[in-house]
Amino acid sequence: MAVPAPSPRRLGRPRSAEADHAILDATRGALVELGWSKLTMGHVATRAGVAKTTLYRRWAHKSELVVDAVAVLFDELELPDRGSLRADIEGVVLSFAALLERPETKTSLMAVVAESTYDTALRARIGEAIVERQKRLVLEGRERAQARGELPPDSGNGEETARVVDLIFDVIAGAVVHRSLVSGEAVDEVWARSFTTLLLDGLAATSRP
Repeated sequence: MAVPAPSPRRLGRPRSAEADHAILDATRGALVELGWSKLTMGHVATRAGVAKTTLYRRWAHKSELVVDAVAVLFDELELPDRGSLRADIEGVVLSFAALLERPETKTSLMAVVAESTYDTALRARIGEAIVERQKRLVLEGRERAQARGELPPDSGNGEETARVVDLIFDVIAGAVVHRSLVSGEAVDEVWARSFTTLLLDGLAATSRP
């Protein structure tokens, strides 16, 4: 009679979602309090109430940890159906700006972006963990607008669709980040409305009375 093969053993302990949540919260809090240069894995471990080895089993470097701490904040963004493409864009612009106004988002995002200017691996991780994940909002918004008949259907060329999605994301995210974090100006309903008009109707529409 054949002897059943032993089931493979799982190496190490399973990750705890509760521990991950505490670590990422602690990372953002410590970053606001200490700044990038003074932040250490030890500070985060103490604040989260975990062993430093627990952090290193999950994240090899401080930069990876901070990027993931920022990424979960951006995952909170949603795109509820507001009835039209124009309303959807205005809504997500205001939601994105409100997220950027939170001290933990602002401090964390500006820190990792500054570090990524000379760290290509960190830049790639930001792209994967934050930018690529948030393009889901563009895809969702386009599909909804196409279903309403507000936008033409995709041509079937996947590469062209990807380029369009990239461009839309860059325009919207770039404008909101620049206004909020670089210019330090408010992204309010008036600005969101004007920006959406520019995006949908073009430059000529912004000069109409």
